Amino acid sequence: MKIGVIGWGLRSSLGRTAHQPDKGYEVVGLADPSPAAREKFEKDIPGATAYATVGELLAVGLDAVFILSPDHFHEEHATLTLRAGLPTYLEKPMAITTDGCDRVLEVAKETGTQLYVGHNMRHFEVFKKMHALIEAGAIGEVKTAWCRHFVSYGGEAYFKDWHADRTKSTGLLLQKGAHDIDVLHWLCGGYSKKVSALGALMVYGHNPHRAEAGERVPIEFTTTYPPAELRKLHPIVDVEDVSMMLMELDNGVLASYQQCHFAPDAWRNYTIIGTEGRIENLGDIGGSATVKLWNTRKDAYRPEADESFEIPPAVGGHGGADDLAVAEFFKFAEEGAATLTSPVAARFAVAAGIAATDSIRQGGGAIVVPELSADLLALE
Repeated sequence: MKIGVIGWGLRSSLGRTAHQPDKGYEVVGLADPSPAAREKFEKDIPGATAYATVGELLAVGLDAVFILSPDHFHEEHATLTLRAGLPTYLEKPMAITTDGCDRVLEVAKETGTQLYVGHNMRHFEVFKKMHALIEAGAIGEVKTAWCRHFVSYGGEAYFKDWHADRTKSTGLLLQKGAHDIDVLHWLCGGYSKKVSALGALMVYGHNPHRAEAGERVPIEFTTTYPPAELRKLHPIVDVEDVSMMLMELDNGVLASYQQCHFAPDAWRNYTIIGTEGRIENLGDIGGSATVKLWNTRKDAYRPEADESFEIPPAVGGHGGADDLAVAEFFKFAEEGAATLTSPVAARFAVAAGIAATDSIRQGGGAIVVPELSADLLALE
């Protein structure tokens, strides 16, 4: 299988994971307008060729494509590769507008081309364990859920490049939050139908140390803290660094998601409560993560769970999730095999995040998440 990649930036590690010539999967070409990115690609994948445009890449004769470009190009690039008949791995989020997602789905349906959206968190062993416990009835019927997400590296990962500009990302409740919204939907068994949210740009908007317009700042993950010590933030910073979202799902479940980009630690914690118990994750990467289950009553704080499940270590990017997602995509592209996620689920994660962002910017009122037509729901 000859693989093409569009974009060689922060998610280039996924392209390197996909390059498995010994197993019959060979990355042969890249499209990226950046000369520096093209040079790095040809060093990372010896023998492959980098091109400046997507058109040049698609003319090579490919069998599949990974779209790893910045979010605001996802719709454009996906429609091109789908129309070219190439099985497409589209990194999340599917697009930065709900209409954009729906247009991508329409092209996938029209062409019949396989579309896989890279919500790799469904491959985290910790969340697969939580999902399995829920499916087995360990907490009864799910009724409510919370997710708290502290992003210690937020300033460096999202406020030094295009993520900080809402015209490029819409906002971090969409760009970063799409993963967690998708997992909440998955664990709770439904999609958001109505949301409300509050949020603000509380810290990074006050940092005056900005890069020059047009200056490319390499993203590095350091231990710099507090956020006021960061330098060379993006010239435009107009996305929220704190967001708090409430969700009413179509199956009646109530959920919430909170995100903070200036916490001193990195932490993603889910609590799911059903009619017969509660589950919670402590940590999210195998080897340092535990899923705890409480299903007996005690009228006091109880850190000791009724059952605890240690998540074993895994090898590969994002705790092995990248490797599993890539392997699943290849099987999907070659055999049409079932997948843990779906383009429809990816669309609803985006639609919920955008509706919540609209709620923030309109004063916090409830926003109805746009429905999806029955013919596109069939892509589930």
